[in-house]
Amino acid sequence: MTDTTTPDLITLHPTAQAQLFTDARTASTFTDEPVTDAHLRAIHDLAKYPPTASNTQPLRVFYTRPGDARDRLIAHLSPTNRDKTVAAPVVAVLAADTDFHENTHRTFPTRPELRDAFATHPDREAMARFNATLQIGYWLLAVRAAGLAAGPMAGFDNAGVDREFFTNTTWRSLLVVNIGKPGPDAFPRLPRLDYDDVVRHA
Repeated sequence: MTDTTTPDLITLHPTAQAQLFTDARTASTFTDEPVTDAHLRAIHDLAKYPPTASNTQPLRVFYTRPGDARDRLIAHLSPTNRDKTVAAPVVAVLAADTDFHENTHRTFPTRPELRDAFATHPDREAMARFNATLQIGYWLLAVRAAGLAAGPMAGFDNAGVDREFFTNTTWRSLLVVNIGKPGPDAFPRLPRLDYDDVVRHA
């Protein structure tokens, strides 16, 4: 079944819809235009608002620019991901903080008991990973909202990245993402599933 659009029901301006969704593409090459620290802060300041369970906000972000840290990160990437990572203005390692409960006095101050409840919860790491993954979706849209493109990559040695950058921390890597102004190499958009393929009603 062919998709039917109802733009009158989407209150977000069509230009913003295009920037965030319909025209936005995953980037494999980037221009030389820099990604500034102001860009990175703006991305955070937008992505921090959508929901997580009990407002736990476990996503953590480690940024690298070209240099020693970038070179050490590239050594842990799959070979097919290395060249595009070399060329990216900024690369983010997105991680989950398994000790997110240490911040609940700030993120949910009206529920002080949450810290102790999460501290002993047997599924705390799974909760951290799930909610940080939710936040990754928000973060990717915030990158697009900042006029940039993202190139997410799961092809890397998570344990190696964690040893390299997160030793003696409670951060656990989930995704590596190249960000910058997109280059011209995007191939035609791949098909998307239709509404009737993914939705059931009861």
